Amino acid sequence: MSSPPASCTLRGIGTALPAGWIDQGETGVLAGRTGPPPGPEGEPGRRRISMLYRKVGVKRRHLVLVEPDSEGTEPERVPFYEPGPTGPSTGDRIAIYEQHAAPLAVRAAAAALRDAGVDPGRITQSVTVSCTGFAAPGVDCALIEDLGLPRSVGRTHVGFMGCHAALNGLRVAAALCAEDPSAVVLLTAVELCSLHHQYTPDPLSDAGQVIANALFADGAAAVVLTGADFVPDDPNEPPPVAEDVYQFLGSGSVLLADTGDAMTWRVGDAGFRMTLEPAVPEAIREHLSAWMDEWLGRFGLTQRDVGTWAVHPGGPAILDAAVDALNLPAEALNPSRSLLADVGNLSSPTILFLLDRLRATRDVSSGPVVAIGFGPGLTVEASLLG
Repeated sequence: MSSPPASCTLRGIGTALPAGWIDQGETGVLAGRTGPPPGPEGEPGRRRISMLYRKVGVKRRHLVLVEPDSEGTEPERVPFYEPGPTGPSTGDRIAIYEQHAAPLAVRAAAAALRDAGVDPGRITQSVTVSCTGFAAPGVDCALIEDLGLPRSVGRTHVGFMGCHAALNGLRVAAALCAEDPSAVVLLTAVELCSLHHQYTPDPLSDAGQVIANALFADGAAAVVLTGADFVPDDPNEPPPVAEDVYQFLGSGSVLLADTGDAMTWRVGDAGFRMTLEPAVPEAIREHLSAWMDEWLGRFGLTQRDVGTWAVHPGGPAILDAAVDALNLPAEALNPSRSLLADVGNLSSPTILFLLDRLRATRDVSSGPVVAIGFGPGLTVEASLLG
């Protein structure tokens, strides 16, 4: 069945990770140091943390809090989180965000521009995405200053929408391209999730917070999108990768009923606190397929017409739930599981990392790509890509 016409083209993708990284075993030590009390009294809690860290499917994570050339044991490599009742204040955490978010975003955006073969001076709109920090002037202004974007570039920010926010950003970028077919849009997502590690003095009863601590990491990703009237800088010189990466065909969103407390993201005195309840995968199993049928039907498609499923790796349980809901073979989401193991959950940039990996292996003739993310609400966001 034919796909709907594209509203814009994704020309290039760029990604960036902090140079410093730490393996999951070491981060489990960090959690033990910022959780149960020392000595025999806290030993059951530390064992619980170690078990949960092994189960989340992450092997290593890149963190801005780790010096890339640091040596020694894990506590010396992540000195930001000292033993105590709650950890650094929100102000202290945001100060680190302001220091590190913009340089990481600039690296990803520069890579996307190179990949697309687009000069920074041609960008007409900049869409930024982040939910792990606030600063103004911030990432949007840094992109202009450091990359040489036009000072007249339009700026739009998508904030505090969680793991699916890059898909919201794609919707915004596509709307800008539809409004102005000559538009050249730079979408940049950056998250420093490690800044919001929450202390867990009672991990035996707070497993959801331990899992959230175990999953999230830092990273940035960017995409260059163009409208229908885009003309390459040099029509005779092909871009570094291909004429286009994906075609944006449409988007969808749904707020699932009676799931408001299943996943939350709130600002506290000691950072931003994420809660993940067991109800999240069960809600996905119950509701995702019916909504997907309805949404795809708007484009004259069914689930069988989808060639590639790009599901945000929010965690093993979420991926298992998506496999069950969409009646997929388990291996269909292996790229998502592999990405989770390699870098952890980066929140909003993660789906762009996944699309970057999938473009090398997907079979265009097999059908469109459906990218899916989940966020607080509980909400589902999806993009249809050709």
